[in-house]
Amino acid sequence: MKISYFFVALFFCIRLLGQNSNISAAYSFPKIKSSITMPVTIPLSEIGNMVNTSVKDLIFQDDSYTDNNNDQFKVKVWKTRPIRLVGDTSGNILIEVPLKIWAEKGIGTLGIYSYQQTTFETVMYFKTAVSLKNNWSVSTFTQPMGFKWITKPVLDFGKIKIPITSLVETSLKEQQYNFCKTMDQQMASQLNFQEYAVLAWNAFSQPFNISEEYNTWLKITPLKVNITPLKFYGNQIDTNIGIDIFSETFTGTKPESSQPVKAVMNFNSVPLLANEFLLQTTANIPFSEATSIARKMFQNQEYDVRNSKVKITDIKVYKDENRVMIEAETEGYVNGTSYISGIPVYDESKKKIVLSETKFKLKTNNILQKTATLLFRGKIVKMIEDEYGIPTDDIENSSKKSIEEAFNKEYYKGLQLNGKVADLKPSQILLNDNGITTVINTKATLKLTLKAF
Repeated sequence: MKISYFFVALFFCIRLLGQNSNISAAYSFPKIKSSITMPVTIPLSEIGNMVNTSVKDLIFQDDSYTDNNNDQFKVKVWKTRPIRLVGDTSGNILIEVPLKIWAEKGIGTLGIYSYQQTTFETVMYFKTAVSLKNNWSVSTFTQPMGFKWITKPVLDFGKIKIPITSLVETSLKEQQYNFCKTMDQQMASQLNFQEYAVLAWNAFSQPFNISEEYNTWLKITPLKVNITPLKFYGNQIDTNIGIDIFSETFTGTKPESSQPVKAVMNFNSVPLLANEFLLQTTANIPFSEATSIARKMFQNQEYDVRNSKVKITDIKVYKDENRVMIEAETEGYVNGTSYISGIPVYDESKKKIVLSETKFKLKTNNILQKTATLLFRGKIVKMIEDEYGIPTDDIENSSKKSIEEAFNKEYYKGLQLNGKVADLKPSQILLNDNGITTVINTKATLKLTLKAF
């Protein structure tokens, strides 16, 4: 598996779910600009797996006695165990390559040689500097750091024992430089992220259904990506990724997809990103739902006014300029239509969207009833202010549950997300012709771990 998951994760991490009600006609809500930040951990063992896959067990073979100025020397070099990678604090990867070497050397003159072979072991050391360029390509520079003999090479001709350390070291040094080139070539080809960034960017620009029950869609438009410098530790590479996005909520018909891109813009290198991020989404309550809530609370209820009864026979909720209007039909002591309007605000203690700065107007054909307006006004306005509200508990609990479900799963094999919502609550309340839009602020933490390439 390739490292494309790294970039798929950049955009799947913001697949947040919302709570909306079904509306027959499609419409869209405000475009919310927000950002998401997450630390990314890449285990060096996974890069090691990639390197070991690309570097075969038989690393080098010289089957000629006559090459290299007729050196009468053959050699084969194998890995004895997997290549090991360790990070240091200077932004380098230290590479350890354990080797078994078979060598055969001819001793003689005038074309007559006696051959003897030997097997011995050594460990090669390398240092690779890694940098992620803002055009999504990776640059590596691998240098040899010498080697250590486990057993030194000696040819045993009975009474004559000939060390061939210098001969072998010459060959090993040459192979170390060749190995450096191989490592850099493999890193450059395997860790070229641009094509995967394009795939992920276009895939996530497709709107996705966040609630089949309420026929609700979320469309995410990535704007730019910020990445902190890579940090190397003993067994992993860490970085932080910040994504600036627009999120849009739609109900009804699926919205159109964004135009696909052929290249992803360069990311910005930044020194620091906060671990906790704030993401804004929208939840939408149509006026049909607000009316249903009001009817359940007040319709057919009777209230005492001056030892008489007032019954609410019907009630509906709609928009009137920048206010929410509650229109109540009453009969009994007051026979007519009451209009109570207010500015919708979020009451955190009640966990409800309530009305503030209320205004009252009574429409009745009975002139005599107008004398009771003040008394009735105080009664019904207080009732609306105290009792009426659109509960947000379900919205908050559902959103938190959905977000944490999205933040704690393995989207693809080897790509693990772990996240937690620290705080979630409605903030701004917006009105449109069809209903009330609540902007939800979500504070959360998220971590991405690549377990397999």
